[in-house]
Amino acid sequence: MDEDGAGRTPEVTAAGARPGPRHAWAALPWLVRTAVVWSACLVVVVFALYLLGRVAVLLAPLAIAVAVTLFLTALLDPVLLGLRRLRVPPALAALLSLLLLLGILVGVGVLVWNLTAAQFSELSEELGEGVQRSRDFVTSTLPVSDAQLDKLIQQVRSGMGGGFDPVGGARTAAEVAGSALLAMVLLFFLLKDGRTMWQWVLRRTTGPNRELTAEAGRAGWQTLGAYSRGTMIIAAIDAIGIGLSLVLLRVPLALPLALITFFGGFVPIIGATVAGTVAVLVALAAKGPTTALLVLVAVIAVQQIEGNLLEPLIMKRQVQLHPAVILVVVTAGTLIAGVAGAFVSVPIAAVAYRVVDTVQRHRERITATHPSPPPTPT
Repeated sequence: MDEDGAGRTPEVTAAGARPGPRHAWAALPWLVRTAVVWSACLVVVVFALYLLGRVAVLLAPLAIAVAVTLFLTALLDPVLLGLRRLRVPPALAALLSLLLLLGILVGVGVLVWNLTAAQFSELSEELGEGVQRSRDFVTSTLPVSDAQLDKLIQQVRSGMGGGFDPVGGARTAAEVAGSALLAMVLLFFLLKDGRTMWQWVLRRTTGPNRELTAEAGRAGWQTLGAYSRGTMIIAAIDAIGIGLSLVLLRVPLALPLALITFFGGFVPIIGATVAGTVAVLVALAAKGPTTALLVLVAVIAVQQIEGNLLEPLIMKRQVQLHPAVILVVVTAGTLIAGVAGAFVSVPIAAVAYRVVDTVQRHRERITATHPSPPPTPT
């Protein structure tokens, strides 16, 4: 091969050069390159979510205990601050807040049990009769036989886990008891030293990251507090509204149904739907289709007032999740950790959304305040 006067080999022409990976990538259409990049990002995100899900399944009791502890800490934080303003020492203020929570839970539990324990067996019978009436309506209206319906119900039961396992039930009861005890201990320490722990975290961050971390943590904590207190208020309003409707329509077992509605309010969308369905089935069994239809109208009216008026007013738009996102999150939490996962999945998603949104807004403010210099001409 010829060389020039400086001893260098002349460059090979473009027609005779072998295209490298960079040239091949540049030769692809932009649409193909965009699809490849987004597909790779999607694969990475899905794999990361899969790993997080596996870890959450393995550590489900611990994760649920920590999530419930944070939820209760945010709920009791105003009580703690009120006691601290009265110059109560931190340890005593945390202990009094914890005892207040336990007193309310035990007191309400004993009161509800005394008022409704004798009615729960009747509730089961009324619910079974309502299901039977619904079954008769389905088989008489739709082209479905009793055998086909029994087969479908059996398949659903098999998919949900089959029969009762004594060993598995004992293990679950032990995990629930251990998680509850761990949550109470963690709740005391978070109430006592939570702010000190957060200041320790902030001292470990340097530069502009400290301000960003403080702002994101404050936004997430405000969201969790708004969600915990707002959810309890909304659940109580739903229970009172639907309970009064059942009393006015003379539907039996109004108090147990109102209690189911209250606990169902902590699982957005799905909990209210299940509680409303139970109320309608009991009304169908006890009073017939006309009363059941009126109960359905009352349930829908209460839920519409709650969703369109009360929730934006009470939550103050601090928990901004689309209903489709809530459904996906609740379903994922249920699949990972059952009922407990359904309870804690939405506040976790709401806090994560607020933290990410706060970080994004902070970066936008930094970019607007310090725009990047224009590129220098070559």
